[in-house]
Amino acid sequence: MTDIEIRSSRQADRAQLDALYPQAFPEEDLLPVLGRLLEAPNDILSLVACHGEQPAGHVIFTRCTVDATGERAALLGPLCVAPELQRQGIGGKLIREGLALLAAEGIGPVYVLGDPAYYSRHGFSTETGAATPYPLPADWGDAWQSQCLIPAHKMPSGTLVVPKPWQDPVLWAA
Repeated sequence: MTDIEIRSSRQADRAQLDALYPQAFPEEDLLPVLGRLLEAPNDILSLVACHGEQPAGHVIFTRCTVDATGERAALLGPLCVAPELQRQGIGGKLIREGLALLAAEGIGPVYVLGDPAYYSRHGFSTETGAATPYPLPADWGDAWQSQCLIPAHKMPSGTLVVPKPWQDPVLWAA
């Protein structure tokens, strides 16, 4: 889809995002974490994919650190696209734009807890060096993934330190 513009989210987008997430994830209530993340604008990079004036997709990258090294990192999620516009490359476009902006900030490691089949298409692979802030269910092991935005950079080992919106163990459990 070529008529998609990616831009930083605005406060005025909030009502449309609150409507978009339940459409994209009818089985999951992401509105509480979405709200907490959007209320911490210094900790996040929030991008909207617009189809005309209408938000067609959204992604948040949360700025974090890895405890053992203090290295700056980012956590991708949530990511959503309007159901009628899925499978048209909008999610990938949001991811690529976010990764480019994070790389420009000098952030190397980016982590995601999500579908390996989807995120592997965007350069992510199973993460084994950095742990999640809370233990994951055993069958979610492949869902914890990462990629490094800095060529020839060694990924840090340790535990991902996340800001308050992500410090709820329920967000990391089945």
